[in-house]
Amino acid sequence: MLNNPYRAYQTNQVFTLPQEKLVLMLYDGLLRFCREGLTGIQAKDYEKAHESLIRAQEILAELMAGLNFEAGEIAQRLYQLYEFMHRHLIQANIKKDAGMIREVIDLLQDLRDTWEEATRRYHSHDYRTRVNGLDVQR
Repeated sequence: MLNNPYRAYQTNQVFTLPQEKLVLMLYDGLLRFCREGLTGIQAKDYEKAHESLIRAQEILAELMAGLNFEAGEIAQRLYQLYEFMHRHLIQANIKKDAGMIREVIDLLQDLRDTWEEATRRYHSHDYRTRVNGLDVQR
């Protein structure tokens, strides 16, 4: 794997992504694994469901670990939301409860869409700052 130039390129692409795009990718992966887990439970393919839900839990753990608590209350609230979803997925996996997964998917979809919209607005807005009396674009 270390000698695979394509894999090295992919890894480099992920590590050089802006933070907001990386979070969006994590949300997308999280949604994908939750949906795969849901499909597995519905098809009674419990091994597939288990593997997918474990992957989703790992992504949530990454999101929790990556929070900057110096950002204030929003980081605390996100942590609580991630923690709730993490516990919910664990219970859904144990109980093979599709309804619990759907609840997490609904929360995640809203969170992902809000993040995408906030990112889009941030990048489309003409941000300016004053430096030595001059307007300078950031």
